Amino acid sequence: LVLFMTTGYGQEGKFSGPLKPMTFSIFEGQGQSQIIFQFKASPLAVTFNLTGETDDIFQIQPDGLLYHSKALDREARAVHTLQVSALDAHGNTVEGPVPITIEVKDINDNRPVFLQPKYEGSVRQNSRPGKPFMYVNATDLDDPTTPNGQLIYQIIMQLPKVNNVMYFQINNKTGAISLTLEGSQELDPLKNPSYNLVVSVKDMGGQNEHSFSDSTYVDIMVKENIWKTPEPVEIEENSTNPYPIKITQVRWNEPGALYSLVDKEKPPKFPFLINQEGDIYVTQPLDREEKDAYVFYAVASDEHGKPLAFPLQIQVKVKDINDNPPTCPSTVTVLEVQENEQIGDSIGTLIAHDMDEENTINSALGYRIVDQTPKVPRDGLFLVQAYSGMFQLAMQSLRKRDTPQYNLTVEVSDKDFKTLCFVQINIIDINDQIPIFEKSDYGNLTLPEDTAIGTVILTIQATDADEPYTGSSKILYRIAQGDSEGRLEIETDPETNTGYVKVKKPLDFEAVGVHNIVFQAENPEPLVLGVQYNASSSATFRLIVTDVNEAPQFSQQLYQAKVREDVAKGTKVGSVTAKDPEGLDISYSLRGDKRGWLKIDPVTGEIFSVASLDREAESLYRVQVVATEVGGSSLSSTVQFHLTLKDVNDNPPRLVKEYTGLFFCYPPKAPGSLIFEATDDDQQSFQGRQFTFSLGNESLQKDWEVSKINGTHASLSTKHTGFEERVYHVPVRINDGGWPPLEGTVSLPVTFCKCVEDRCFQPAGHMPGIPTVGMTVGILLTTILVIGIILAVVFFQIKKNKGQHNVESAQASEVKPLRN
Repeated sequence: LVLFMTTGYGQEGKFSGPLKPMTFSIFEGQGQSQIIFQFKASPLAVTFNLTGETDDIFQIQPDGLLYHSKALDREARAVHTLQVSALDAHGNTVEGPVPITIEVKDINDNRPVFLQPKYEGSVRQNSRPGKPFMYVNATDLDDPTTPNGQLIYQIIMQLPKVNNVMYFQINNKTGAISLTLEGSQELDPLKNPSYNLVVSVKDMGGQNEHSFSDSTYVDIMVKENIWKTPEPVEIEENSTNPYPIKITQVRWNEPGALYSLVDKEKPPKFPFLINQEGDIYVTQPLDREEKDAYVFYAVASDEHGKPLAFPLQIQVKVKDINDNPPTCPSTVTVLEVQENEQIGDSIGTLIAHDMDEENTINSALGYRIVDQTPKVPRDGLFLVQAYSGMFQLAMQSLRKRDTPQYNLTVEVSDKDFKTLCFVQINIIDINDQIPIFEKSDYGNLTLPEDTAIGTVILTIQATDADEPYTGSSKILYRIAQGDSEGRLEIETDPETNTGYVKVKKPLDFEAVGVHNIVFQAENPEPLVLGVQYNASSSATFRLIVTDVNEAPQFSQQLYQAKVREDVAKGTKVGSVTAKDPEGLDISYSLRGDKRGWLKIDPVTGEIFSVASLDREAESLYRVQVVATEVGGSSLSSTVQFHLTLKDVNDNPPRLVKEYTGLFFCYPPKAPGSLIFEATDDDQQSFQGRQFTFSLGNESLQKDWEVSKINGTHASLSTKHTGFEERVYHVPVRINDGGWPPLEGTVSLPVTFCKCVEDRCFQPAGHMPGIPTVGMTVGILLTTILVIGIILAVVFFQIKKNKGQHNVESAQASEVKPLRN
């Protein structure tokens, strides 16, 4: 009998030991005569006995060697319970019996099988995507707790396949078939009443090339959808019919649906309900003026409350009736008319309101004047347009001193209602008087040019004899001459018509030293025909500006320039210009040049590079330029100078990270590939990085191949399987394709190693600095020898000291007196 070591494991990871309860796990399907365990018993035992669920598979030899003589089958029995006893020469039990458990581990030796060779189902058009309408099921006799029994479903064919779009989807774990979003929108029984699917199932989670599979056919009928949005409903407001009143209905495709209504606005009172037959009712009278339309949704749900399909929109329009009288815009509507208004001119408009629906007979309003107070110089001075409400002067022009005010009573009516509104018409004075200055010359005033903006430098005054607090008497001042740059402004007090002259912009002695100002006073209302402004409406003023020393002024608030980062030292990269208002010379200097890249000509303001520039270190370089007066008070001012560095291809490509975990399982069964990524530090172009990849050594081309995936990624592939179990350092050349093109060579360490569960397993070997076994034994023997020598010396010293101590004690006893 030839025995082989079984592939499996015991609970302690050993293959021999004393007789005690144990559990073993063994893969099914292994060949016959496989050793499981070598039991050892007391010297009295001469043989062993095996009982229990042996199934003529498990046997034990007299020396305690437990083995199985046939292949195990987990699907026949997953666990075998055995008992082992140790017997003496007379057949008596010396040890045991002890329980031995054999767990049969599953292997993938069964293919999945669909429960039916063909499935049939149906689905309504416009059903909710993702909601299952049928299932397919398959079984696998392998262990469902292992990948061997993990099944994955997939639709591999749909007929017909319109526009190459899948209308159906399957849950790969449960086999539930549902519609895709496209299927929910596009299925139409009038176009295609039926569809045929081919569905496959794979074990091993579908992730292994050695997995088993099966397939089945699925026939699906498409039914017409009766879950459709009803037509919009129109309900007359304030109806006196008994409530609730049915207004429309919805129906789900199958019986048993639960119906509900949803209003996204969530009003405090929702006047609609739906019963479980799908009939929708209005529960109370509606008021169009409160809400003229309702939009809500009908929902059909299953018994768990999950929607069966998309909600349907219900639209309800409230039909208007004439149930609102006209309303006036205010208690009294005030209009104004000038004294010289022409007959037929428009005075103003009374706009009344009606809450009923616009642009219908219910809200069409008519206007009529029923009374005028006072009736002087006569009645009927005013006319109102019947449907627009516009008032006109019907007879002679009016005079304010005769009658300053008229009150009209206006009847506003719709089809069924009438309302009285009140209109007050005020007669306003016409602008026949011009403003007159209190004096024609406001003299001279001297101010320094740095006078603060907003400072009041002069008060001016004019008067107007027209009616106070009207557009005819209100005065607006403007500067007619002497301030072309708008450095001054005038604000008017609306109560007193006093004008306040203020500094609006900085005064400038160098630009204008003396301003000869002419003020003009005018009304916002135009003067009546025949009246014109004259010299009485103007006045003069002389403003003298004195010089103040000012700091230099730059011609721009920000200076910017662009250069390539590889410009030569000494290249001019920009310039600034400043002027001193007093005409002094200016000296330029830099501030904030933290990298020491720039210098500036102190006289011309030209800026030069003095060191190598680097865009990757700083792409926008900011410094301050200081302009200082030469002489005088040495006043200075600053401005920002921004230098943008344009990229130059000066960085070779490199790996995006350090790749230390690249490996292939040894021995390789087929050529494989690994993916790596490259980058560089230069600015990325609009098209992105466009690297090219190649082997760094042509002699490696028989073993390796580098293939570009995209502009930044490539794959390193093996060309055969004859590699050794070790680390290979593969040089790869990367070219950035720039101008000028730069190239870098990187080394990819690739390990060929034994794999455990798809991971590289490398047993610990000799590492630098760690002694070998021989060296370790030598060191250990030397250490023991040194310890022995030390112990011998110490023992000899102790003996010697003890002898001396005995002699001294004897001598001392001869001279010491005895003590009681």
